[in-house]
Amino acid sequence: MTSTSDSLILRSYPFGEADLIVSYFTRDLGKLRGVAKRVRKPKSPFGAGLERMSLSRVSYTKRENRDLTTIIGAEVVSSPFDLASSYDLALALDFMAEVAEHLLQPEEVNEKYFRLMLAMLDYLRGTGEAGLWAGIIYYSLWAVRLSGFLPELRLLPESAEIAEEMLCTPIGKLSPREWRKDTARDLRRLLVREIEQQIERRLLTAPMLEQMP
Repeated sequence: MTSTSDSLILRSYPFGEADLIVSYFTRDLGKLRGVAKRVRKPKSPFGAGLERMSLSRVSYTKRENRDLTTIIGAEVVSSPFDLASSYDLALALDFMAEVAEHLLQPEEVNEKYFRLMLAMLDYLRGTGEAGLWAGIIYYSLWAVRLSGFLPELRLLPESAEIAEEMLCTPIGKLSPREWRKDTARDLRRLLVREIEQQIERRLLTAPMLEQMP
């Protein structure tokens, strides 16, 4: 039986000569992994539907007692191509996808996390690079909160004020502020440490963010 779900593509990697293993976050069934056959062959029917952080309508089949689904189609609903043309924004997307890949539990529905990721994509499209650091902190804070391990936040006064506002305000309605890399740096680093402790591994994208000017 074929199912179709609105999905955010988190990660893909080669499998065999022409296939891909794809990790995708569905709105109705949570995170799934599947095989997309012949996707690396010329004239692949998948197009851009399996690009990282695309919102796609993924069609797949799932057999009982099988961990991997079989992906048979992926129709793009919204592409991150406009964001990926900027190195800084592309790295922010990589960070979001990496955090989600490790924090989300397989086949566990998480509608709030799904809406968080959609809100972040909309926000970055609207603000561009000017909203990058606000977006990274907001996403990290809510990723930790929605995953259930938000610690006591012992922060500098400005960072504590930012965290308090972010926890009760949609990202598009935050108070105007000139966001720089060092804005709430202690909050950003605390959240990354908490995520890494939770997943018991280092995030590949975190040091790359720290190297940005």
